[in-house]
Amino acid sequence: MAGLIMAAQLILGLAILVTLHELGHFLAARAFGIRVEKFYLFFDAWGFKFFSFRRGETEYGIGWLPLGGYVKISGMIDESMDKEAMKQPAQSWEFRSKPAWQRLIVMIAGVTMNVILGIAIYTMVLMNFDKQYLSNDNVNDGIYAFELAQKVGLQSGDKIVAIDGKKLVRFEELLSSRVLFGARLTVDRDGKSLDIQIPENFYKQTIQAGKGNFIIPNQANLLVDSIIAGKPAEVAGLAKGDHIYAVNGMRTFSMESCRKMINENKSKPITLKVLRGRDTLMIQPVVNDSGMIGITYKSDFGTYPMTEYSLVSAIAFGSSDAMEAITSNIKGLKQIFAGKEKASDSLQGPIGIATIYGGIWDWKRFWAITGLLSMILAFMNILPIPALDGGHVLFLTIEVITRRKLSDKFLERAQIAGMIILLSLMVFTIGNDIWKHFLS
Repeated sequence: MAGLIMAAQLILGLAILVTLHELGHFLAARAFGIRVEKFYLFFDAWGFKFFSFRRGETEYGIGWLPLGGYVKISGMIDESMDKEAMKQPAQSWEFRSKPAWQRLIVMIAGVTMNVILGIAIYTMVLMNFDKQYLSNDNVNDGIYAFELAQKVGLQSGDKIVAIDGKKLVRFEELLSSRVLFGARLTVDRDGKSLDIQIPENFYKQTIQAGKGNFIIPNQANLLVDSIIAGKPAEVAGLAKGDHIYAVNGMRTFSMESCRKMINENKSKPITLKVLRGRDTLMIQPVVNDSGMIGITYKSDFGTYPMTEYSLVSAIAFGSSDAMEAITSNIKGLKQIFAGKEKASDSLQGPIGIATIYGGIWDWKRFWAITGLLSMILAFMNILPIPALDGGHVLFLTIEVITRRKLSDKFLERAQIAGMIILLSLMVFTIGNDIWKHFLS
C-alpha cells in the first residue's frame, strides 16, 4: 500500500507541475496567434496514449509515459523533429514567422508558470498548514546549542540576530539552506556582537546528525499529540499533552531526531525528561522491537508567543522560501561540479522522488514537496541545454543580439545533441534509483 501511495503522489505532483508548465507555453503561443497542434500530459511515446480529443486546432491528451509532457507548437524545431513541416514555406501562424521577442516570451512562459506556481504553493502551505511562525525577536533567552553548534563556535544562550548581514526574522530560517550551505551569523553574546562563520560543507554534518540536533530555541520541546493504547508509552505513564525535553539525557526538539534516538534503542528502556504542567517527570518506557513506543508528537515552541501569517507576510515569506529553493539547488550543483559531492548521491530520479513523498498521504508534505519540485523544474528547464527551454532561450537571445537567425540545420543538430544529453541523464538517474533502492 505504501508503494501505491508513493506512486500516486508522484503522478499527481508531476501532473500538476507538467500541466501548468505546458499551459504557460500554450497560453503565450495562443496570445501571439501561434498555432498549437498538441497539448499532452505525459509522453505518448511511439504513438501510445490513454486518450485524446481535438478541440479547434489542438489535440489534447494523456500519454502513457509519466516523465514529462509537451506542447507541439507549429513551425518550431522541437523534440518531434518534424523536418517535413519545416521544409514548407513559413505561415503567419507559425512560431518561426514571429518576431524573436515573441518567440522568447513563449519559451520562458513555462518556467515563469512554474515559478508562479511554486510561490503560490509555498504561500498556501504557510497560510493553511503552518499558520504561524516563531519571530526571532521573541526568542529573548537565546538558543540551545547542541554539540554540532558548539563545534562551529555557538553557545547556549547566544542570540542570533542576522544571517549574512540580513536581519533574522523567522527563527526557522536558521535551519534553512541559507545557513546549512555556509553563512555568516551575527550573534549577540552577553551584550557583545560577534560573527560566526558556518562552513560550506556544514550541510553534510547536519544530514548525519539531523537538523534538530543543531540549534533550537531554549524553551523548545516536543508536544505529545496522541498515545496509542496498550503501547509502551501508555504503560510507562506518558500522557497526551506532555512536553518531551530530552531522551536519555539528550535535548531533542525535532521529530526526526527524537524518532532516531528512540529507534536506536530497540528492546531497551529509555528515559524521557517530560514537563507536565509545572512538574518535571522522568518516564521510562521500553522501546519495542520495531523501534517505537506508541506516540505521535509535534514540535512545540513552549511559552514563546507566535506570530500569525497574514496574506501579505505569507506571500513575502513564500516568495523568499521559493527563491531559496532555487539558490540551494545552485549551491548543490556547484558542489557536484566541484567534485565535493557525488552525482549518484545528489540526483534523484522518479523512484527517488516518490520515496521523498513517502508512503503516507500527508497533504502538507505533499504540497511542500510539490512546491519545491516546481522551483527545481523551473531552474532545470532554464539551463542553457539544447532541447530544454533554456537552450531555446539561449539561441533566441543570440538572435536578438546579432539580429541574425540561426539556421534550421544548426537548430536541428543542437536539438539532437540536447536530447542525447537529456536521455543519458534520464538513464543515469533511473538506473541510480534502481541501484540505491533495490540492488545496493
